Amino acid sequence: MLEGHFDLLTTVLYEDEGCCHRTYPFDGRLALRDFRFGALPERPAWPRAPRGPAHTVQKSTAIQPSDQRTPNTISLGQAPPTHRTSPRGIIEGLSQSSNPDQPRPRSLYIHTPFCVHKCHYCDFYSIVDQQDRQAAFAARLERELIALAPVAGPLDTIFVGGGTPSLLRVDLWQALLRTLSDHYDLSAMPTGHGEFTVECNPESVTRELLDTLVAGGVTRVSVGAQSFHATHLKTLERRHDPARVSRAIEIARAAGIHRQNVDLIFGVPGQTLDEWRADLDHTIAMGTEHVSCYNLTYEPNTAMTARLARGEFEKADEDVEVEMYHATLSTLRAAGLDRYEVSNYARPGAECRHNLAYWRQEPWLAAGPSASAHIAGHRWKNVPRLDDYLSIDDAGFAPMSDHEAPDALRALREHLMTGVRLSEGVSSTEMLTRAQNLCGEKHAKRLASVASDFVAKGWMYQDPLRWTLTDAGFLFADSVAADLMECVDSP
Repeated sequence: MLEGHFDLLTTVLYEDEGCCHRTYPFDGRLALRDFRFGALPERPAWPRAPRGPAHTVQKSTAIQPSDQRTPNTISLGQAPPTHRTSPRGIIEGLSQSSNPDQPRPRSLYIHTPFCVHKCHYCDFYSIVDQQDRQAAFAARLERELIALAPVAGPLDTIFVGGGTPSLLRVDLWQALLRTLSDHYDLSAMPTGHGEFTVECNPESVTRELLDTLVAGGVTRVSVGAQSFHATHLKTLERRHDPARVSRAIEIARAAGIHRQNVDLIFGVPGQTLDEWRADLDHTIAMGTEHVSCYNLTYEPNTAMTARLARGEFEKADEDVEVEMYHATLSTLRAAGLDRYEVSNYARPGAECRHNLAYWRQEPWLAAGPSASAHIAGHRWKNVPRLDDYLSIDDAGFAPMSDHEAPDALRALREHLMTGVRLSEGVSSTEMLTRAQNLCGEKHAKRLASVASDFVAKGWMYQDPLRWTLTDAGFLFADSVAADLMECVDSP
């Protein structure tokens, strides 16, 4: 699945519609799917495929993983985290805090790891479905959700990603939804002010499942289509009938879920511009309100990358990919779905609110193996192994595989990174004030100067209050973000 999975930022931004949490939620797997925190891409920034960096088209200075890590990072294989830097210690400390300015998380990401088959391009944590482990997983997940609940505010957004959440048995879904209802304030969901998304594979969508989800408060589904051409689905090792996508959307609407996202991938080996246009037209004809479009990327240690190395196919021509990106923008915009983030398009008011929480650097909770959280400046990632997740239970809390402690400078750089990818941009006044307070006047002036250079290039609009990218600038969003971040790289 593509919608809502950064090193820790990456881990989060890629968990949704091409964003971040499944690892930087791009709708929780962060995700900001084409902006991996540990490896800023060095080319034009059109959307990449599922939660991974897009391949290079135009060179620029890239920030390497070593530049992104902080001394506070904790990884498996090192000394285990202390209680204070464990999820339990962080959550218990916050629940006991009397700081009125500390916002309570109003977003929640849940990761379900089960899949029927591992798609060859996917580098998210998932395992081939084993029905005998679903019940144990669901029970463990419920304990974690109960442990996290005391620090949560009324939830505005929930995103369930994976993996393939629609593979979870209906009875387990019923129990999971009861746990959420019993321990969290979900009052925003039935009013239309909240958003509760579940990712679905077209082949596993049934009316029974969707009725169960609706009864539990789900308001939105994200369906992984990727392509409507069987040949390209085979290349991607996606095992579904293209006709099932439309059927899944129809079932969702019949059950009462009127908000849907469709994930698409372009730049598939052998894919033509006309075929990509046909995929866009097919999606528009379904009447969906949100579309996530990602450029196929070749992640390390995936079957797709191994097949490429063996010479089974060639990468798509970069010039064709540029044409596909332009076709995406013009076609969807003409149909009333405008771009609000590099990879995401929606009708007015239909933007993925959960992904926006990631990109705006709001706090969120996360549950399930490999899920990443962002609370009070802390970022951490749950262990990405089901066996460890099931066997290690710290009063309900999951074991941690990575942790980054609060760091005001890192938070500023992350805000610059994610904010410029949004059509709304970021507040230049806020960014410059934070840069001056953290790094000094010299760095703030350099930041302002670099932004002015982008205006001169035609990559940013001339706006005294906000830094927002032009259509031309969106092609280079990653390079823009990297240059802005370098301005505040050190005090």
